[in-house]
Amino acid sequence: MAESPARHEKPQPESGAFFVSGFREKAKVLDGAAIRRALTRVAHEIVEHHKGTEHLALIGIRTRGALLAQRLAREIEAIGEHPVPVGILDITLYRDDLSRIAPNPVVHATEISFDVAGLHLILVDDVLFTGRTIRAALNAISDLGRPNTIQLAVLVDRGHRELPIRADYVGKNIPTSLQERVDVRLNELDEKEEVVLEVPVDAERS
Repeated sequence: MAESPARHEKPQPESGAFFVSGFREKAKVLDGAAIRRALTRVAHEIVEHHKGTEHLALIGIRTRGALLAQRLAREIEAIGEHPVPVGILDITLYRDDLSRIAPNPVVHATEISFDVAGLHLILVDDVLFTGRTIRAALNAISDLGRPNTIQLAVLVDRGHRELPIRADYVGKNIPTSLQERVDVRLNELDEKEEVVLEVPVDAERS
């Protein structure tokens, strides 16, 4: 998930405080059928806004954003008249917290086989949270060329933005607290299809 450090880091306790040992599921927000409906609706919104699919391309943020981009492309191609190219973007080296996430972060390949110049790009991610992942993605794309426009499509917007970034297409808005996390599970990686809201579980004081 693209914003995983923000969503999955366990809060560090102050001295003598209770500590967080894990998370438990609070609610299932979307099941597989709801995810499919959300992607179909977003695909129709994209085609309607762009009045077709010509000069349109999708770029998914690795990992789950890339999977969702591929699904969206299939939905869009079923509606429009032209095939929609899909690229995969790795934003690891563009993160503003790179020095904190790992001493030797794993960098995966960016797989974009087309020239982004002059295209209408749809950047795709699973969860929009602080906006820092999206800023990193925009910086990465700027190194590839100058598209005509860039829009953002996300499956879930959970709020709590730290930067002036918003999604143009949203599958579902989910109100959350900062202590909660949104877990997107897709068949290709997780062998299940759902979006769940999780809350911290307080362990006993040691």
